[in-house]
Amino acid sequence: MARAHTIAAVDIGGTKIAVGAIDGHGRVLSKVECPTRGHQGYAKGLERIVKMIHDLGTGIEGIGIGCTGPVYPLTGEIGDVNFLPGWRGENPVRDLEQTFHVKVAMENDADAAALAEARWGAGKSKQRLVYVTVGTGIGGGIILDGQVYRGVDHAHPEIGHHLIDPSGPPCLCGLHGCWESLAAGPAMVQWAEANMLPDYPHRANLTAKRICDLAREGDDLALRAVQRETRYLGLGLANVVTIFAPDTIVLSGGVMKRADLFLEGVHKTIRESCRFVPYEKTEITLASLGEDANLIGAARVWHHRFNSGGKDA
Repeated sequence: MARAHTIAAVDIGGTKIAVGAIDGHGRVLSKVECPTRGHQGYAKGLERIVKMIHDLGTGIEGIGIGCTGPVYPLTGEIGDVNFLPGWRGENPVRDLEQTFHVKVAMENDADAAALAEARWGAGKSKQRLVYVTVGTGIGGGIILDGQVYRGVDHAHPEIGHHLIDPSGPPCLCGLHGCWESLAAGPAMVQWAEANMLPDYPHRANLTAKRICDLAREGDDLALRAVQRETRYLGLGLANVVTIFAPDTIVLSGGVMKRADLFLEGVHKTIRESCRFVPYEKTEITLASLGEDANLIGAARVWHHRFNSGGKDA
């Protein structure tokens, strides 16, 4: 017999697929995962997802999916995802419904995490929330009046690609100086590599994490890299505050694991940049759902779509 409101959550990423059993309060009861191996094609990926759901060993009320985008949440189709060659046009919502005979819902993984933080996490009960993840790239999800904001053709807004400095470095999106190209983890590394002296002792295997650690140790180049990151992170967040005037901005991602290095400067930039909105009423906070945020988000997708109009029973 199925446990009440137990949802099978599926998190499809470029590196791994995770599947978990999540209860009606957003708690992870069990989970399994495997490498994505996207190059092997959709059929193999679906086969692994089905097996992992069976391996959970519990009855389920439904299935929620969070997938790296672009995806089409209202049709259940996967778009042209770089990490998933050959998956374009495939429909895991339809296929899992046919296999398990339960309702299935899917969202972009950032929108899924935003929904989870708005219901069960750092933005609990906030009606206007922007979720921003800063890691290898910059992405996010926008919740307005308790609902996922969707653009034209149900598109997912790419907040990491709004323009900050047109004289900045090139980005894969085609622009120069978009937010991601200036403030994501790789941008810190690229700037440090371009500005280090030939005899810089830490040049091998430099990462954003290593730069932050070196900054704590007082390394001059790392401190300048962190200062630059703080400035551009703050400018992007100031734009978010000015455009959306949200109740809360929830910060997540690998770079934000060292948020204490940046937040004071970020708040300073927001104070200096957001004179026409009540910026002081926007809370800047860190995500609270931890390493399982995407899984919990996938479960929240199902509740939001099917369970009492987005409210838990």
